[in-house]
Amino acid sequence: MFNDIGPLELVTIIVLAVLVFGPDKLPKVIQDVTRTIRKIREFSESAKQDIRQELGPEFKDFEFEDLNPRTFIRKQMENDELGLKEIRNGFDLKKEMAEVTDAVHARDTDSSPGSSSSSAPGGRIDMTKKPEDPGGPPPFDADAT
Repeated sequence: MFNDIGPLELVTIIVLAVLVFGPDKLPKVIQDVTRTIRKIREFSESAKQDIRQELGPEFKDFEFEDLNPRTFIRKQMENDELGLKEIRNGFDLKKEMAEVTDAVHARDTDSSPGSSSSSAPGGRIDMTKKPEDPGGPPPFDADAT
């Protein structure tokens, strides 16, 4: 519950509690707080049991922690019924990239090098070359000045 509270914050809370409630009333306040927390936990456990009973026997292994998306996805990824481990282990990114590169180079060699006027030597299109505008000055942007 208080996993992210460090020792300095804990000491600060204790000092503030002593200053606010005083050393005489502090034990009673701590008892009241712990009693309230205990009642809240009992209420939530009873609500969980009621929900499990209402869902029926087909949801007997239902856990409320599974409603957290991270927990649900982690549980599904660890599930071997889907075969995700075999897919993950069978996928070799370097091999796939090599196949794609070979396919692209094979297509480049199949095309004729001088088939297009905008292509670079070797049949490739030069993406760095800007299109030439034979007429008129470049566009003027009034907002840019």
